[in-house]
Amino acid sequence: MLPRFFVPGTHAEDSVIELPREEAAHLARVLRLSTGDVVRIFDGRGREWQATVDQVRQPLVTVSLQHEVAPLAEPGVAITLGVAVLKGDKMDDVMRDAVMLGVAAIQPLITERTEVALAVIERGDRVARWRRVAVASAKQCGRAVVPVVNDVVRFEDALRNVAHKGGDAVSPAVPTVMLAEPHAVGEARSLREVPRSGALLLLVGPEGGWTPREVQHARDAGVMLVTLGTQILRADAVPIVALTAVRVAFHDL
Repeated sequence: MLPRFFVPGTHAEDSVIELPREEAAHLARVLRLSTGDVVRIFDGRGREWQATVDQVRQPLVTVSLQHEVAPLAEPGVAITLGVAVLKGDKMDDVMRDAVMLGVAAIQPLITERTEVALAVIERGDRVARWRRVAVASAKQCGRAVVPVVNDVVRFEDALRNVAHKGGDAVSPAVPTVMLAEPHAVGEARSLREVPRSGALLLLVGPEGGWTPREVQHARDAGVMLVTLGTQILRADAVPIVALTAVRVAFHDL
């Protein structure tokens, strides 16, 4: 695979563009590329070009776009992963692997049992770091789309954002499923039973799981409760296993 660089914005063939500072440093200092080397440029929104290095004068690096190339196909279902913020660096792994599994967007959540305070997240500028991880993962796996990593919101606010009333019932504007432990929710369906659609919001809880109140709020909002079965998985593994299961169930992997 040719070296790939993320350059957001609108580009045209036969144009010369300047790489962002971090991408320029990676090209010049890490990969040690030089004038005439062939690379790929992608805009994060689904377009990709073959290009040649035009100039390397740190910190300035420019490339000349030659022609547009067909990007890797995106999944048929646009999955938004709503995932509770995990401790330590576990979220970095979740972001990286979720991007590789084709998510369209990631919504970090603060839940009742989240062990990381919102103030700590904001002070540590973690969302900006997660966005950088998403870019790096897209570069590595060959995607021309960089999934949106939204700002952190509280779980109840996320539910309000997706729920809407239709007639006498409340149902999510986007089909929404909550991954829950079987013993905590009573009746729960298998991920294989999730109706196929063009979009899906998948909610995954924190290390301690969802509280009974959160589960009830989800039910009241029309969210479908699903389970992965009785296996006990690490909190950072659950989102990835769930994403894989959804894509397999939708014949999209």
